[in-house]
Amino acid sequence: MSKKKNSSALRKPSKKANKGTKFGRDLIRGARQILAHVERRKVMKEYTLPVPIDVKRIRAKVGMSQAEFADAFCLNRRTLQQWEQGKASPDLAVRAYLTVIERNPDVVKAALRQ
Repeated sequence: MSKKKNSSALRKPSKKANKGTKFGRDLIRGARQILAHVERRKVMKEYTLPVPIDVKRIRAKVGMSQAEFADAFCLNRRTLQQWEQGKASPDLAVRAYLTVIERNPDVVKAALRQ
């Protein structure tokens, strides 16, 4: 008696199997778009970062030292120094927080005390 071979191994792969994973397809599609952009066959939307925020100016406007500002608004002192020196920049949520501090620091202080 001969053993039957696994029929699934003998079948041709489906068309779907040739396409790979969704991630793989998205990656290939993205690479093709980049290539088309580089070859000037397609114009892609450009993304720009938001205008830098002047943390030092905000702190000066509030009239506090770095230590006072960091303590009053629950910020890390070293991170505040890095922002002011341009070695790092706050993410979008912190930028919004700093904007609120700039516009009404007393309200933020009061909210943090509660």
